[in-house]
Amino acid sequence: MFEYLLRLGDNTLILSQRLSEWCGHGPVLEQDIALTNIALDLLGQTRMYLTYAGELEGKGHSEDDLAYFRDAHQFRNCLLVERPNGDFGHTIARQFFFDVFNYYQLKELTQSTDQRLREIAEKALKEATYHLRFSSEWVIRLGDGTEESHRRMQSAVDTLWPFTGELCTPDALDQEMAEKGIAPDLQKIKELWINKVTEVLQEATLTFPTNNWMQSGGKQGRHSEHLGFILAEMQHLQRTDPGNTW
Repeated sequence: MFEYLLRLGDNTLILSQRLSEWCGHGPVLEQDIALTNIALDLLGQTRMYLTYAGELEGKGHSEDDLAYFRDAHQFRNCLLVERPNGDFGHTIARQFFFDVFNYYQLKELTQSTDQRLREIAEKALKEATYHLRFSSEWVIRLGDGTEESHRRMQSAVDTLWPFTGELCTPDALDQEMAEKGIAPDLQKIKELWINKVTEVLQEATLTFPTNNWMQSGGKQGRHSEHLGFILAEMQHLQRTDPGNTW
């Protein structure tokens, strides 16, 4: 259960950190604020997951300890969320792929046999519903926009596609959690995810990728070099001055 909560919390933590990089750099003020607010929503979800994880671990670790004092190989986020922002189209494509997954995951987690996780999911689902609407609308707007925006959006979809398979591919831990009724069946979510992604890409006049080769390993602690740079920035203050509060 501790390991599973790390997966949930690390996904939202790393994606939140990535989105925060847009603060002050968004294409227009409204979207700058929107991306920052989504980052804050994801950070709030992270705090609930990691606080619960620390309690279950029983070693006195707080949410901050788990966020700031683990090394890259101890993180359990999927590879998709650590991918660089790229241009606005890449950020939106990454967000959309994750939002579809997170929405259906949280929806299923509201039926979890674990009461604490069920309560977290019920709260987070409200935010995830907005996140999915936001990213879906921008995929459609950019895909079915100008020739330039269509080209960039298609490039983003094709580039990030190989990192989406890990989202809905269950390993032994996912299967164990599903059998206990704690976590959802990822095979069920995969079908919902593909249907929603297909629907939005079609409306956006974008081509559904045909590449079946997928990257994996993030959930087991095998990450790209990008995560190391994210953690170097995110953890610098606490590792320089441990126990610092403000």
